[in-house]
Amino acid sequence: MEDIYKVVYPFGIQVTQERDVAASIPDLNGKTICELWNYAFRGDDSFPIIEKLMKKKYPGVKFVGYENFGNIHDPSEEAIMMAELPGKLKEFKCDAVIAGNGG
Repeated sequence: MEDIYKVVYPFGIQVTQERDVAASIPDLNGKTICELWNYAFRGDDSFPIIEKLMKKKYPGVKFVGYENFGNIHDPSEEAIMMAELPGKLKEFKCDAVIAGNGG
């Protein structure tokens, strides 16, 4: 008796629909960037470096630090944090977000 194998299409079936995304911000001068971090890997070291380098290129850019948002990956706080996040982003007038880094 011959073996029978099911064949799976290597590219899979598309299960999500494409969505429009916001256009990139061409110039960050005068923009506010909010930082989100999961407290897992040296964000306290890397965010200041990222800020310094970005301010060099875009002197008018402003930052709102991760400490204003809490741990974005703490399972015990995730539901509360995610519910509050849109309001906080509006409160701080965020134009863009850096979510995590380096880890």
